[in-house]
Amino acid sequence: MSKSQIRKDKTCLNCNHVVDQRFCPNCGQENTDSRKTFHHLFIHFFEDLTHYENAFWKTIRNLLFKPASLTKEYLSGKRLSYLAPVRLYIFISFITFLMLSMLSSGEEEQEHRSLAELRPKPGVELSQSEAKAVREIDLVLSRQKRIDSLQAAGQFSREEAKTMKKSLEQQYQSISFGKEFGYKSMKELDSVQRSLPEDKKLGPFGYWFYSKMTMVNQDNMTGDELVTKFKESFLHNFPKVLFIYMPIFAFFLWLFHGKKRWYYFDHGIFTLHYFSFVLLVTLIAQSIDYLLGLMHSDIADIISSFLVFGFACWMLYYFFPAHHRFYGETRTVSFLKSVTLFIINFFIISAILFVFSVYTLINLH
Repeated sequence: MSKSQIRKDKTCLNCNHVVDQRFCPNCGQENTDSRKTFHHLFIHFFEDLTHYENAFWKTIRNLLFKPASLTKEYLSGKRLSYLAPVRLYIFISFITFLMLSMLSSGEEEQEHRSLAELRPKPGVELSQSEAKAVREIDLVLSRQKRIDSLQAAGQFSREEAKTMKKSLEQQYQSISFGKEFGYKSMKELDSVQRSLPEDKKLGPFGYWFYSKMTMVNQDNMTGDELVTKFKESFLHNFPKVLFIYMPIFAFFLWLFHGKKRWYYFDHGIFTLHYFSFVLLVTLIAQSIDYLLGLMHSDIADIISSFLVFGFACWMLYYFFPAHHRFYGETRTVSFLKSVTLFIINFFIISAILFVFSVYTLINLH
């Protein structure tokens, strides 16, 4: 609660009603001085965001460890003790995708594999194209070693050598990418298509895919740059897709439950809480995975894998007790409905993600 001094004037600044105590009985505004310090502004913002006192942490605790309790409390009328469902979802969604974008950019350097790791193990039989790729890798590696030697001799600084070595890797990746996908130009693609017999020509989707890859090649984009740009675009737009999908998720809940007992609004609140839980657990799992990855240890990697797997299982399992406790059906009926809902939503969300991925790829150029 605010620690500001109460105004001596008992007239509410908002509605001119007489205020006997701290809050106006007519409009609810606090009767304190309207001119605040920066410290008070910061505290007021945080209090407003977390709905005062312990409401924020109480909401998070119940969301994580008490499936469906928030939904039942909210619909029963106990709403001031917790964050409102929409505010909760927006807050968690904003923090989650902000952190994921930051972690994703930080992992690019950590997860970047050197060209030496791309070489096959000794004794493995290679095709002609694979053998050629290995020769290209060896050529780049020899040039990188030459750069290291010149750096040791004082010809280049450490940063200059690092930049030159990275440039060599990007040149190799650009060559490999250009050979694997697309053509040098749309003119070349159309020329090849005209010269092929009908049964050998690309179909509508194949032509579209290769035309997009050709446009990317014309932008001189390496494979790594394409993947990075795709991830950035995907993460940027995915919250919108998730927000749009929530009404569909709530609609299927409405279809599977009694229309007289449950309103669509009830299913919507349940959906907001469940999606908030999924996003929050995703944030926790990715943050732990990132922090353990900083240790560069095999043991840390194993622990991280187990934890991420555990969080994934938790997200899947959570829906079953939440559904059972909220709708109050027998365990058997609740389980059957939950499984059916999972299957339906899995196929729909997969289709939406596929379309969304295609849309993202289209807009990369």
